[in-house]
Amino acid sequence: MTNPTFYFCRLIPPRPTFAMDMNDAERALMQSHAAYWRAKMDEGKVIAFGPVADPQGPWGLGVLRLSGDAELKQFCDGDPVIEAGLGFRMETLPMMRAVVKD
Repeated sequence: MTNPTFYFCRLIPPRPTFAMDMNDAERALMQSHAAYWRAKMDEGKVIAFGPVADPQGPWGLGVLRLSGDAELKQFCDGDPVIEAGLGFRMETLPMMRAVVKD
């Protein structure tokens, strides 16, 4: 990939207590979400991801290496938690610079 763009992603769950009180269907959805991100990691598109223990409510963090905004949209739209339409939302920002170990 020439001149990749790095992105910070923040997955906001449908409620602040989600990580503590998700039901079985939501837990299965989160497993699909994690599998999606792991597969994208294997493709070299995900640098790191995981839950953040924010005192105001946990949320998901991801750092992506993609070809640009069109690929970012495709990536986010393809995430099972976004596809499910259950109130999750993804906030994304391009990084000005990223120092990564290749």
